[in-house]
Amino acid sequence: MSGGIFVIQDDGQFVELAEQGYDSEDLLQSLLENYPNLLAGDQIDPIRPRRWLLVSREVGMSSDEVDVGRIDHLFLDQDGVPTLVEVKRSSDTRIRREVVGQMLDYAANAVVHWPVERIRAHYETRCETMNLVPEEELQALIGLEADPDQFWNQVQDHLRIGRIRLIFVADVIPTELRRIVEFLNQQMSPAEVLAVEIRQYVGQGLRSLVPRVVGQTVEAQQKKSGSATPKRQWDEASYFAELQQKFSLAEVDMVRRLLDWARPRTTQIWWGKGKENGSFVPVLNHNGTDHQLFAVFTAGGVEIYFQWYQYKAPFDSEEKRLELLKRLNAIQGVSIPESAITRRPSISFSTLAKNDALQQFLTVFEWMIGEIRAS
Repeated sequence: MSGGIFVIQDDGQFVELAEQGYDSEDLLQSLLENYPNLLAGDQIDPIRPRRWLLVSREVGMSSDEVDVGRIDHLFLDQDGVPTLVEVKRSSDTRIRREVVGQMLDYAANAVVHWPVERIRAHYETRCETMNLVPEEELQALIGLEADPDQFWNQVQDHLRIGRIRLIFVADVIPTELRRIVEFLNQQMSPAEVLAVEIRQYVGQGLRSLVPRVVGQTVEAQQKKSGSATPKRQWDEASYFAELQQKFSLAEVDMVRRLLDWARPRTTQIWWGKGKENGSFVPVLNHNGTDHQLFAVFTAGGVEIYFQWYQYKAPFDSEEKRLELLKRLNAIQGVSIPESAITRRPSISFSTLAKNDALQQFLTVFEWMIGEIRAS
């Protein structure tokens, strides 16, 4: 290998890093597992950079009838597009042709033999192994305002129509593989075929990894650019401008008072990225854990986040969630069933704008914040 990159450190020291191959294929696979951003989602889609959720490594592609093998990594992006990743070092001669046939075999079997329940089970098993909360990991990918069940339905829909992404990863992508990838990416639709080379540079105790997407032609990008669903970053100004067009002065004032109450009592106000509906979520960080209290949507409701409460103390206790439910149901006009303590029930703006309902609502969440801080 040849070439290098140069680093000027804060003390002015000039450091030259030389390109170096990976000691093993497993090392490159482990780097992708720990640092999914090496897949260069910003190069794959510069307008809406792809973000990644690792389902699992070494995912079996076989059915009851056919033993196909295992894909190195299975990722999902934020739109639920299954992304199959196969890793090879450039020194492995199979990277030039054999790996292409292997990947196409995997893809063909994935769309036929992978029900979404199987993918979800792989994901939850990995999270359990890593002591992660599956819902929190998914929430970080898709946003607080998104519905996890809808996300998994999107995954199933993409599999059904063959909208998957195949990525070949290596330290260097050979010219022959690049040409094959370019051809397949132009011909296959709605599937996407890409290659990412991740070159490694080392020197004087430093290591730099430089990913680059190759094989992505302008024609293929234009052909497939319509598949992405644009999102919008909301802020306070755009959020309230939307409310003023849709709701009464009393309802808009109620939401403003709700936001003003939340600011000094929470750590962060998170603004949503919904394409059509804006939202904000007051977030309280306690002992390193973020507690999302509720979500206020421009569609006209306040979602109560029982779905997330159940994974964080002290409201991981069903008894505590039932107590919270009881306090909420004491508000005039609110009637949430017990079955909702694992879901995201909503209270309408019109209900909270009546009489002293908002003050009762805020009193409930003052109590909730106290319980979190005491836990």
